[in-house]
Amino acid sequence: MPAKTKCNTDFYIENHMKKPPKPTKTSKTASKGWKTATQLVRGGRMQSQFGETSEALFLNSSYSYETAEEGEGRFAGTIQGFKYGRYSHPNLSMLERRLALMEGAEACTVTASGMAALFAILMCQLKSGDHVAASSVLFSSCHYIITQVLPRFGIKYTLVEGDDMKAWAKAITKKTRCVFIETPANPTLELVDIAAVAKLCKKTGSQLIVDNVFATPMLQHPLELGADVVMYSTTKHIDGQGRTLGGAILGSSKFIDETLMPFVRHTGPHMSPFNAWVLLKSLETLPLRVAKHCDNAEEIAWALDGHPKISRLLYPSLKNHPQHALAKKQMSRGGPMIAFEIKGGKKAAFNFMNALSIIDISNNLGNAKSLVTHPASTTHSSLAATERKKLGISDSLVRLSVGIEDADDLIQDILDALKQA
Repeated sequence: MPAKTKCNTDFYIENHMKKPPKPTKTSKTASKGWKTATQLVRGGRMQSQFGETSEALFLNSSYSYETAEEGEGRFAGTIQGFKYGRYSHPNLSMLERRLALMEGAEACTVTASGMAALFAILMCQLKSGDHVAASSVLFSSCHYIITQVLPRFGIKYTLVEGDDMKAWAKAITKKTRCVFIETPANPTLELVDIAAVAKLCKKTGSQLIVDNVFATPMLQHPLELGADVVMYSTTKHIDGQGRTLGGAILGSSKFIDETLMPFVRHTGPHMSPFNAWVLLKSLETLPLRVAKHCDNAEEIAWALDGHPKISRLLYPSLKNHPQHALAKKQMSRGGPMIAFEIKGGKKAAFNFMNALSIIDISNNLGNAKSLVTHPASTTHSSLAATERKKLGISDSLVRLSVGIEDADDLIQDILDALKQA
């Protein structure tokens, strides 16, 4: 019989697959001091032996070793390399490094959702008898974890009005292990002075955790203002197109490696390789998208300011926002989110939303497409009516996540719909 001829695939496998991959460019990126936009395109990149220009997608759950000794070494930490998908994998590693470079953090861990991120941050370090202080205006799921889940484990909590520094000083004591704030808050855009709360936390040794979703990492830098941990729902502006769920936790290497990771490895809230890959690609355009989101939001806010059918308009860049000075102090721009109350209550709000022709009705946010929701009946419907009223979440309030469409089209759509309110 004639000798078997090797095909091109056989040749490629034989001559390329066993070659070691090219080293990552993470160390070079970190040392060159590149600006954020460059870091979000090239930071943390792992390029395989094939030299791909778009980061590869690794759809695998586990890894093999050349020898049993190598497997032992990887688990012991004496040999670098991946071990199991629940611990980490190439796509997670690239995303985590890029997010850390973007945020100016020492380390990062990504999770399957934003809520998985918050739960991991809290439960990896809290125990019975500990105390948590949090801003009173929170996303409803965050509110639920702090007020319903933590007490089941004997963990006490105090909710604080975001702008009341005397109340913060009273609430944060030596028994307070964690302080959690959203700023701007969901959905009322209430702000909390990060630097001022951070000073209080330093006095008591409490850890300050900041949910930076509404501001995005492009507009606000909590770590520079004294926060210990920053978290994101990457589902929002970091993805930017409504495709994936995800969360991110950023902080010191000591906290991430010694406190958080043991909890994450054993409880399994890790992100999938595919979602990590999608988010990695999304980061490349994040500065461009957030800039357009903000441009549009500013134009819409100016167009709506003083509208006769709007009783309250909330946007941090407007001078009549109650915390405008604080917004200028800790945010570079007003952000991509607007909230406003429509005269006529829930019926008027629903009439307005139903009359929109471009803007979609959805409880999500941070999308390239503009989205509007009615928090009292959706995202915050689990709160009692009395609690919503106390927090300023009225039946007439709508939350607008401004997209990247043409601003004039969005403004006309809103103005036309207000006529139906």
